[in-house]
Amino acid sequence: MEFINRNLTFTENSIYYIDPDTQETHYIMMDWEKPIMKAHADYICSNGGDILEIGFGMGISADYIQANNINSHTIVECHPQVYNKAQEWAEDKPNVNIILGDWYDVRNFLNAYDGLFFDTWGYNKNGAEFKDIIKYLMRKNGLATWWNSYNKEDNQLGIKADSYDIIPVKPSPNLYFNYSEYYLPKKQF
Repeated sequence: MEFINRNLTFTENSIYYIDPDTQETHYIMMDWEKPIMKAHADYICSNGGDILEIGFGMGISADYIQANNINSHTIVECHPQVYNKAQEWAEDKPNVNIILGDWYDVRNFLNAYDGLFFDTWGYNKNGAEFKDIIKYLMRKNGLATWWNSYNKEDNQLGIKADSYDIIPVKPSPNLYFNYSEYYLPKKQF
């Protein structure tokens, strides 16, 4: 079953689903990620302007993006339940535009941005194409970063980062990240 068809459970500190075949709990996002999300948001917003966030999750990074001095905040979310949460979150934020869909399917409706954060889970059917398309989503001197599942100066998207910040973390037990250091990729266009 595709991720977008999974019934998700939302708690104060996580989003997860239970695989009906294995009864295994798959965490989508957890609150231990807050320091990472803040670092991603602060980096892409350091020049202000228009920000693109691909993947909403628990809205942690979205909160940190909104805490910065930005003009606009566009969020692309593919999971219908998460999209509904994002819509509720954005009700009192006039500079936010939420788009339902896979980033790849809506890419031609997106503009160029001053900052971009890519953090999707479980629905990366077009993740390999992102490294070739990201340059078209960025303005000159735009700043981009993305979730990095590797604990080294490398990343699953195959994008050459300019640098990495190493952030100490203490993840709760999960199946998606279990290292004590997070390598945050940074790229300027």
